[in-house]
Amino acid sequence: MGRLVGVDLARALAVFGMYVVHLGPSTDNATGVGAWVRHATEGRSSALFATLAGFSLMLIAGRLEPKTGVAGRQAKARIAIRAVVLLVLGTVMITFYGDVVILASYGLFFLLAMPLLRLSARTLAIIAAGIAVAGPLLAFGLKSVITEPARAALKAYDPLAQLGGAGLLDLLLTGFYPAIPWMAFIVAGMALGRLDVSSGAVRKRLAVFGPALAVFAYGTSWLLSLLFDGVREAAEMRSASDPASDMMPPDTTGSAWSLLTSGPHSGMPFDVIGCIGVAITVIVLAMMAIDRLPLLQRLAAPIIAVGTMSLTAYVGHFLLSSQMSGSSGDSVTSVTAGSESQASWTPVLMFVFGAMAFAFIWSRFFSKGPLEYLLNLATKPAKFIR
Repeated sequence: MGRLVGVDLARALAVFGMYVVHLGPSTDNATGVGAWVRHATEGRSSALFATLAGFSLMLIAGRLEPKTGVAGRQAKARIAIRAVVLLVLGTVMITFYGDVVILASYGLFFLLAMPLLRLSARTLAIIAAGIAVAGPLLAFGLKSVITEPARAALKAYDPLAQLGGAGLLDLLLTGFYPAIPWMAFIVAGMALGRLDVSSGAVRKRLAVFGPALAVFAYGTSWLLSLLFDGVREAAEMRSASDPASDMMPPDTTGSAWSLLTSGPHSGMPFDVIGCIGVAITVIVLAMMAIDRLPLLQRLAAPIIAVGTMSLTAYVGHFLLSSQMSGSSGDSVTSVTAGSESQASWTPVLMFVFGAMAFAFIWSRFFSKGPLEYLLNLATKPAKFIR
């Protein structure tokens, strides 16, 4: 079906959104338009990235119709290899840059998604909705009953945790991107990928459904905060607990009222549902804009190029930001909390334009980004499966 250029554009926007959160001014330091940009990207950019990852799984497994037979087994092998590579790469990066790195979570997400690869769009959408509602409730319950000694005991026997990165418990429940609620984004992306998004009718329905979903989630949570003091206090407690709370792992061990909040990275039902709505909206609008405005595709070529090598752009901003900080020991601070002490958008602009320049020039000579090429090379053994 050729490349879905609009998806590449959406993927680049997700990467730039994470640049804003990781390298830009904190919520307290951002003002004017910058404050709006910061608010719009908090939590939603990483959720968009995860939704697009689910979409990408269907590009491998068969978009409109799932691959079967030898082709299906080879597709599953490719996904499994990618999952292992990302799990290893992400675990290594977490040891240097902290739990904010999402790649190890992607590895687990891909493995958990493999049994769902042959399902229809409708079934996947139902599963995504179920996870969006039940996942946060399950996470809340589990985090309430798992004691610190139990967590320590689990990590003591966890090989991933022993390597110095996030352990299985972190990836499933207690980290920045816990699989229990976050699989909703992956499965929603899979459902989107199985639809005929090249159809104008499908796009129009999604262009209505996405915003409606976001308005419902955030609007309902806002109304509940007006009606119930507990909801408002739970939301205020999280935002007031730390000036960079949007970069803190979700805490679902507090008041049950927090289940009705929708703060970024809270992992609560309204947060998950709202982020899915935003992700659908961005993806569909990006595809529609590219198709209806041919000039835009030419003008946005450097941005689209970043979307074709999003893994390289994502990993690169961690590596380069730590080098720019002047000390590898401060690499975590430079990426996740360095924005607290400055109010300048210069680092974000440098990385955005730098990524665009690199990706555009690279794409003139190579069809894949550096890390994308290596990842694709790692999946070559899947061709020998029969």
